[in-house]
Amino acid sequence: MAERTHNADAKSVFRQETLTVNGIKTVVLTGGRGDPLVFFHGGGVFHGFDFAAPWTERFTVYIPFHPGFGDSGDDPEIVDMHDYVLHNLELFDQLKLERGVRLVGFSLGGWMAAELAMEHRRRLHKLVLVAPAGLRDKEHPGADIFRIPPEQMPSYLVHDMQVIARHLPKEPDPDFLAARYREMTTIARIAWEHPFSHRLPRWLHRISVPTLLVWGEQDRLLPYQQAQTWAKLIPGAKVQTFRDAGHLVLDERADAVKAVGDFLA
Repeated sequence: MAERTHNADAKSVFRQETLTVNGIKTVVLTGGRGDPLVFFHGGGVFHGFDFAAPWTERFTVYIPFHPGFGDSGDDPEIVDMHDYVLHNLELFDQLKLERGVRLVGFSLGGWMAAELAMEHRRRLHKLVLVAPAGLRDKEHPGADIFRIPPEQMPSYLVHDMQVIARHLPKEPDPDFLAARYREMTTIARIAWEHPFSHRLPRWLHRISVPTLLVWGEQDRLLPYQQAQTWAKLIPGAKVQTFRDAGHLVLDERADAVKAVGDFLA
């Protein structure tokens, strides 16, 4: 089984910066030196970003909290994925990320990254989509997150429960529950009525930068077979899957983190 520990943790390598993007408080974690790597997180941030620490040895890593998640503010005016694309473009402008961005998007953030790459490919150098959401695959459908009981959700996220256990309180307190409710409310504004994008199948061919798809083979939320569906739509896209890993493949497999770094280098 692959080693799952890292040499550094997120708290020791990332500093927190607060920006105002179109009137919305936006918190960004930044660390490292080198070419820019931006990571778009998924629909939950309770498990943190320890996995990203090794990337700071090669890149300047930016991890923004999307509006409605983590320490960033809420923006009820964001009602579809394109709103998030516009938010991130303004964020990129403030960070002076005009060209050469290595963009990594996970799950909900993968959908977000794909939409941005379709429309603004000239800003990017390379793209990595980690178990991205948003694409309807009739042969390999994903789970409906709004129907999964909260107590079962961890088993949909990881193959090895020990990986996520340290991030889960034994007795969830009101703050933890409120944060999860806030995240789900934010996701619902985007995906309740439209869990899939009709734009992706039509326009993914516009992604012209080298692209890697990363997936855990025990992903119960979005089956890893969906990687091939994405790869057929993105010209030249490569696929790497990892055994003994669920949806949080970057948390479970250090070799997946290394594969992303190697591809982006």
